Amino acid sequence: MDIIKVSARSRTSAVAGAIAGVFREHGRAEVQAIGAGAVNQSIKALVLAVSYLKERDNIDVACVPEFVDVEIEDKVRTAIKLVVEKRETTASTEMDELDSLDTESQLMEAPASDLLDPSAFD
Repeated sequence: MDIIKVSARSRTSAVAGAIAGVFREHGRAEVQAIGAGAVNQSIKALVLAVSYLKERDNIDVACVPEFVDVEIEDKVRTAIKLVVEKRETTASTEMDELDSLDTESQLMEAPASDLLDPSAFD
């Protein structure tokens, strides 16, 4: 499996398509970026790829970022590698998500004065 290398000038939609395509083919994808601009493009592309995989294939993914050293023109540089893998859900994870949705709906329905009073949530 090839590493998807992203630069600050990479088109986010093209990178997102590559992430989703590699993930569909191999069950995981690796994205590598050096520099703030490249990391920014990588994260935006990852957000798009997550939505592509969820909407089209009903696949939830997780991303694990890590530092890696890469050699470029005889110099060692530090890159960010984003490892995209299938998210394993458990019954407790699903319950946690439901609980957080319930809390969000309570906040949406609460009067503004209650939101300012911390004792309203006791």
